[in-house]
Amino acid sequence: MLNQHERTTALSEHPAAPTGPSVGRVAPPSPAPDADAAAEVILTSLDEDKAEDIVAIDIRGKSSVADKIVIASGRSQRHVGALADHVMRKLKDAGVRQVRVEGLPHCDWVLVDAGDVIVHLFRPEVRAFYNIERIWASAPAASMAS
Repeated sequence: MLNQHERTTALSEHPAAPTGPSVGRVAPPSPAPDADAAAEVILTSLDEDKAEDIVAIDIRGKSSVADKIVIASGRSQRHVGALADHVMRKLKDAGVRQVRVEGLPHCDWVLVDAGDVIVHLFRPEVRAFYNIERIWASAPAASMAS
């Protein structure tokens, strides 16, 4: 067992050893991106993965559910599932916490809830049937060429 002098000497001989009030403290988490930054991550991911008919709708002031809605189509169930998976991964990498998803087993309509941004991914026939863009028709929409 080391006495007080031996412990002090051992610590001073190893300057790389952490000491002081910050020892054992965890750095605070970085803040999650805002709705615009999260939407940009989502739109970039969808564009890179060749999603079709990408539409971003700003619903601030029209709904308390979210600030933005992103709607896109995939060519098949497998494509829709891959789009959702990539969006979730990139959101988590960007610092968005608690990304939730619904509809992955069937991949006809997958909803990704990123808090302030909600993403709807459809197969084209399902998107045409539900036509959810019509609900938010009065909100300003931004369309991306695919």
